[in-house]
Amino acid sequence: MKSNSLVSIDQCTEEDIIRILDNAALFEANPNRRLLEGKVVATLFFEPSTRTRLSFETAINRLGGRVIGFQDASTTSSSKGETLKDTILMVSNYADLIIMRHYLEGAARYASEITTIPIVNAGDGANQHPSQTLLDLYSIRKTQGDLNNLTITMVGDLKYGRTVHSLIVGMSHFNPTFHFIAPEELRMPEEQKNFCDEHGIKYYEHTAFSEEIINESDILYMTRVQRERFTDLEEYERVKNVYILRNSMLDNSRDNLRILHPLPRVNEIEYDVDDSPKAYYIQQARNGLFTREAIICEVLGITIN
Repeated sequence: MKSNSLVSIDQCTEEDIIRILDNAALFEANPNRRLLEGKVVATLFFEPSTRTRLSFETAINRLGGRVIGFQDASTTSSSKGETLKDTILMVSNYADLIIMRHYLEGAARYASEITTIPIVNAGDGANQHPSQTLLDLYSIRKTQGDLNNLTITMVGDLKYGRTVHSLIVGMSHFNPTFHFIAPEELRMPEEQKNFCDEHGIKYYEHTAFSEEIINESDILYMTRVQRERFTDLEEYERVKNVYILRNSMLDNSRDNLRILHPLPRVNEIEYDVDDSPKAYYIQQARNGLFTREAIICEVLGITIN
């Protein structure tokens, strides 16, 4: 990678991505390896998290490392007015690696510029979520057998959804075709569409969530409308249940179709979909453990045999 930190998926070349995914497969075969013996990893979560925090901390434990950190910034000195800079510099005294989630876009990049230890971005506002992207890529490759020439349909909150923004960049090496399905208020931002244009990536925008588009897809990537990103709650109420996936909508879909979701879900996937062999979001979350083991070793320069 271009840095010993992972703050954005655009740091990763195609070769980097393939290496990390190959290493994740090694960890899936054997997740318990004492590669972090004597290492301390700090997990700093200024925003709530379940899957990301727990999978990173499980990865550290399975690799034989120790975890310090917090999951509630209100219990730290930041609640007393301590700056992010001082928090990062202080924690850098104690840890070999910092994994951080923050509500401000660019916070992880800023942290990587003021400390000499690696930073892994576990999500910064509506900006980037590179470890989620790598586990998504691992899940896509595992279910499709390849990353090349796939049709990926993204549904829901495409404006604030950092997972879909990062996935576009991660898939840009593999000639995808995208369908973007969102209400006008949550459509894909111009920045991401311009990225597609600059990289020759085909994409189509829709407001209707139709079975016709589902039937053209290899991957259906559902997203939650994120209440915490809205300043206008009336706007949130208008769009929160606009797209709901039901099992009957999958009747004529491709056999290889798999449904992904970064989770948590609210109402956008009915529970009857869980029984479909095309539902993959629970296994996708499990893949986060193996992928994050690979990411930790990547940024620390640890070789996996």
